[in-house]
Amino acid sequence: MTNSEIVDLLELTGRLMELHDRDAFKTRSFQTAAFNLDKSTADLANLPVEELVKLPGIGKSVAQKIREIAETGRLTDLDELLAQTPEGVLDMFRIKGLGVKKVRTLWHELGIDNLRDLQQAGENGEIAKIKGFGASTQEKILAALEFLQEQQGKVRMDKAALIANLLRDELTKHFDRVEISGQVRRKAQEVDTVQLLIQTSDPVSAMLTLSQLPNLTQNELDSSPFVWRGKLNGFDVLVELLLYPAEQIDRQLFIQTAGEPHLQQVGVGGVTLLQVAYASPDVTEPAIYERAGLPYIVPEMREDDFAFRWASRHQNDELVTWDDLRGTLHNHSTWSDGKQSIAAMAAYCRELGLTYFGIADHSKTATYAHGLSVEQIQVQQAEVDQLNQSFGTDFRIFKGIESDILGDGSLDYDDATLATFDYVVASVHQTLTMSLEKATTRLLRAIENPYTTILGHPTGRLLLAREGYPIDHRAIIDACAEHNVVIEINASPYRLDIDWRWIDYAIQQGVMLSINPDAHDLAGLLDMHYGVAIGRKGGLTKAMTFNTLTLEEMNEYLQQRRAQIGK
Repeated sequence: MTNSEIVDLLELTGRLMELHDRDAFKTRSFQTAAFNLDKSTADLANLPVEELVKLPGIGKSVAQKIREIAETGRLTDLDELLAQTPEGVLDMFRIKGLGVKKVRTLWHELGIDNLRDLQQAGENGEIAKIKGFGASTQEKILAALEFLQEQQGKVRMDKAALIANLLRDELTKHFDRVEISGQVRRKAQEVDTVQLLIQTSDPVSAMLTLSQLPNLTQNELDSSPFVWRGKLNGFDVLVELLLYPAEQIDRQLFIQTAGEPHLQQVGVGGVTLLQVAYASPDVTEPAIYERAGLPYIVPEMREDDFAFRWASRHQNDELVTWDDLRGTLHNHSTWSDGKQSIAAMAAYCRELGLTYFGIADHSKTATYAHGLSVEQIQVQQAEVDQLNQSFGTDFRIFKGIESDILGDGSLDYDDATLATFDYVVASVHQTLTMSLEKATTRLLRAIENPYTTILGHPTGRLLLAREGYPIDHRAIIDACAEHNVVIEINASPYRLDIDWRWIDYAIQQGVMLSINPDAHDLAGLLDMHYGVAIGRKGGLTKAMTFNTLTLEEMNEYLQQRRAQIGK
């Protein structure tokens, strides 16, 4: 059991105990344990009770529950609570804005125990009549339900890649060649079909082999003699396995990877790329593009005709790669809600071959994330100074902050405090329900602040969980160009914000983009891989990627920018 799996079970137990109005003290003990352990770097599954009780917020009773989870993968208390809770009530916890008390009220007062009845009650106006809800809450619930329905059957980029790689590893034991294709290969940020191509000269035998593989459940109605469709157990996303003979694999890898609008691009002689792919004797991907008289497009960009417009101005070797990255600038540590110290995060960056690490812990308004007070900032910066003394000239920690953008667009520190940082990432974290005008105005004021270096996750979205607040992207990007503000590509697979579709416009306006992992632990630093993928998808070049600047270039840039403030 991983730490996150243990924490999830403790958190769910505490939530269901509150839902069923169990002993308040015991309920709080589970909730407190889950909250504290979420930041822990200890190997919870392998700690005995006597070591677990030394951790903050962990009493002997909860420590014993952790041992039960670690040894059995289950928790008896939770199993009992789940048996008393309709599955639809658990689904209601996925609705943004519905806490335990509101879910309990809906369940007990209206008898709602599934999302279908919840939607019907909202449409009939019954939710608005409940004390403590009102028309506004009812509207938000209906909007959240609509969003969830649209996202059903999809997974994020990271989980899609995990599924695809698990399948490929298993399938290569039985087949000579297996290729990941479709949405996963072109790095879609949300995936509704995980597709792989299997080389076989005997589809009947191949289907029999697939039917015998563990953890695969076939949907026979949707399948055909040459296409296996179903699911990998434990994941709610369609799996599609296409069977082709050896001579067709390369051709189909190209066709199945590209989006339909991309394949319909017309080349020389008025023939589409798809037609050329079927007719070309040379089925390698570069050869297909060449035969069509079109520039070669990398797999990530094969969505529509945008890639061809991009290619009229750029070369593929201009696209940013992981190896181009020189540092990382949006990261958190144990000073706020991170799981690792600044020293540990910086050391891992050095292992990755990076030459600078920017610490940007949460600011004072983010109390839920242990945001830093002015006094804490002074101590943290002294720690950074001390750490920097231990490095040579080839590595440096930059002092940053993720400063909250308040409701009126101001940042949550005074100018004197902001002036102590090498750079400032300005982000919205609270009061996310805004009109387009309100959200845009709020961001514009933050961009105009001379201390704002980077605009963090511009829409605040959480993929498959929360829609971003609406903004006028052109106005925001234009303002960043005017005020020399970098825009973040938040590389967390939960965000990938700014959306890749706006990258090219930013580049054309001269706005640099920073691939920021928003890392809260060592593994989170690797999320920059997702940021690179989504950057390439949007046509991001090395030249317009902020954190491809060398250490010397970054240091000079930040110093010059600070010197310009107040001029």
